[in-house]
Parts: sequence; C-alpha cells; structure tokens
Amino acid sequence: MKAADEARAVLFDRDGTLVEDVPYNGNPELVAPVPGAAAALDLLRDNGIRLGIVSNQSGVGRGLLTDEDVHRVHERVARLLGPFDDIRYCPHLPEDGCGCRKPAPGMLLAACAALGVRPASVVVIGDIGADVGAATAAGATPILVPTPVTRREEVAAAPILAPDLVTAAELAVELLVGVRT
Repeated sequence: MKAADEARAVLFDRDGTLVEDVPYNGNPELVAPVPGAAAALDLLRDNGIRLGIVSNQSGVGRGLLTDEDVHRVHERVARLLGPFDDIRYCPHLPEDGCGCRKPAPGMLLAACAALGVRPASVVVIGDIGADVGAATAAGATPILVPTPVTRREEVAAAPILAPDLVTAAELAVELLVGVRT
C-alpha cells in the first residue's frame, strides 16, 4: 500500500466505533470506550501509525449540542484513549449538502492534509456505510466493524469487514505496514 518511509494513518469514526454510541452526546461523563479500543490504538501506535478521529456531529446543526460540548467529549475520548494526532468533526445537517459530512470525503481529506499523509496511505475504520463511502471517495481503504446499527446492505457492500476493533487494527497494520500481527 505504501513505501516504508511514507507517513501512514488510521482515521476512526467516533460513536459506535471507538466509543459506545450515545446519540447526540454532549456529556463527557457518558463516554465509554468500546471493548478493545485501547488495545487496538496501542497496536497502531506501536507500529508508528498516526491516528485521527473523523466524526459527523449533526447534533450541533440540530441545536442539540454546542461546539464546546463536542470539544469536551473529544477531550474525554483523548483522555481515555489518546493521544490522537488529529480530531475533527462535521457539525452540519445531512441536508446541508456540505463537503465534510461523511460520506463526502472533505473531512477525511482535511485530516490527511493535517497529518501529512496521502489518502492512499490511510485506513478508515467505522461502523456504518457513510464511513466506508467517505473512505472510498477520499481514496483511502475502508474497514467496516459492524454493530447492531449497521444495516445489512452496508455489511454486504463493505470491501473489508472486521468482527471487532482489535481485528480491524490488525488488518490496518497489515495493510499499512505489511506486518501480520
């Protein structure tokens, strides 16, 4: 996938992927990592892979959250699982038609630019089809980790599936570094 001296990264969806999904969560105390999140992140860091979070947060556009709420939740995620090299989110509603809301590639491309990595040297790990779509549109490699909210057609369409976050991290290391863990 990449040359040995080139930077590489994994971008994670936040809710349902790294932390338990609490709809429109603005309360940092409700942040709980999914099983295996810390081990998955440690594996990636141990292999020199940069880490980022890319998250749709339409609760801001709906008036249910403030930007400050989102930042406080991200700070809690970073305290529990960090450090992360880049964290970004889209505050827009689905109907706003912005270029940053997944499945559009804008947020991922901005993260790649901030991290100094080519999209071809990036794996995106998420739990729904919008994560896969954004990765594909950006030129990154998607890995889907299905959860109870993942639709069957999203699972069927995903090019790479992992049963859990640790397995997804192992696949990412193999893809990005060429090392089987």
